[in-house]
Amino acid sequence: MAEESRAQPAEEAGPALPIDQLTQELRNLAEALGERILSSATDKIGGLTERLTDYVGSGGTDLLGAITGSSKHPMAAGLKGVAKMAGGGLLKKITRGGKSGKSKKLKLTNIVEALDVGAPRRLVYNQWTQFEDFPSFMKKVEGLDQETDEKTRWKAQIFLSHRTWEATIIEQVPDRHIIWRSKGAKGYVDGAVTFHEVTPDMTRILLVLEYHPQGLFERTGNIWRAQGRRVRLEFKHFQRHVMTQTLLHPHDVEGWRGEIRDSQVVKDHETALKEEQEQQEQEQEPQDEEEPREEGIEEQEEELEEGEQDEEEPEEEEEEEPEEEPRARRPVRRRRDTETGGDRPPPRPARRRAGTRGA
Repeated sequence: MAEESRAQPAEEAGPALPIDQLTQELRNLAEALGERILSSATDKIGGLTERLTDYVGSGGTDLLGAITGSSKHPMAAGLKGVAKMAGGGLLKKITRGGKSGKSKKLKLTNIVEALDVGAPRRLVYNQWTQFEDFPSFMKKVEGLDQETDEKTRWKAQIFLSHRTWEATIIEQVPDRHIIWRSKGAKGYVDGAVTFHEVTPDMTRILLVLEYHPQGLFERTGNIWRAQGRRVRLEFKHFQRHVMTQTLLHPHDVEGWRGEIRDSQVVKDHETALKEEQEQQEQEQEPQDEEEPREEGIEEQEEELEEGEQDEEEPEEEEEEEPEEEPRARRPVRRRRDTETGGDRPPPRPARRRAGTRGA
C-alpha cells in the first residue's frame, strides 16, 4: 500500500523529464550494485563459517584450506600465480599489445559541420578570430581568455557539467584555415576550421572537431550525441551574429591577420597589415598607368578621325564644283575681212550704171 501511495503522486505530477529519468536509472543501478555486493559478501561469510565449523567438527589439519576454501597447497598456488603473471607479461611484450595484439580503441566523438554565411570571406574570417566575443552570442561558451596569439583558455558547459581546457593553435593562415590542439583534465576538443569563397558575398565554413570525453557526465551525454547537437547550435549562432550584426558594422571588426606555423607566430598582425597595404598599392599602380595610356590612345584616335574628316571635305567640294552651272560662252562672229582666211569666195564685180556706159 505504501508503494502504491508513493507512485500515485508521481503519476499525478506528469511525465518525468529525461534528466529525472537518468537520475532515477542511476539510482536504481547503484541500489542494484549495492545489493549484489552485499549478497556476495553474505555468501562468502556463510561459506567461511560452514568450512570452519566442518574443520572443528572433523578435526581437520588444513586450517588455511578451510579459510580459503581451496584444497591446493598455498605454495603451489603462489608459484602458479607468479608463473602466470610472468608468462602474461612476456607474451604482452612479444605481441606489443593486449591479448590479441591490437591497440586500445580510440574513444572520441567525431563532429563535422558545414555552414554557408552570406558575407565576404575576409569579414567572416576576421569575426572568427575574435575569440573573446564568442561568449556574447554563444549560449554554452561561458568564458574565453586569449593569453597569447596562439594560446586560448576556454570554459563551457558540457551536458550537466562545466569544463575548462586550454587550446593551442598549431597553424593559422589568414582567410584559409585554423588548426588547433587542446588539453584538459575532464575532456578536450581538437579540430580545424576552413573558409571557402563560394561567391564574393558568400562564404562556406567547414568545421571538423574531435571531442575526447572524460568523466561520467561527458560519457553519458555522448550516448545521445549531445555534443554534436550543441556544436551545431553554436555554429548557427555564429552565422546569425555575422549576418545580423557584423554586416551592419564591418569596419568595427578588426580580425587578427597574423600567421602561425608549428605553434609559432611567424608573422604578427601589424606586419601582415603592412604587407597587405603594399600589395594593394602595387596592384593599383599598373591601373593608374594604363588610364593615361588609354586616354592618349583615345586622343590619337580622335585626331586621326578629325584628319580623315578634313581630307574628305575637299574631295566633296571638288566633286561638287562641276555640278555648278557653267557660264554660257557667246559664239565669236567671224570678221569679213580677208584676214580671217581665204575660204570665202571672192566678191562679184559691181555693175556699171547706164550713164557711165555712154561716157
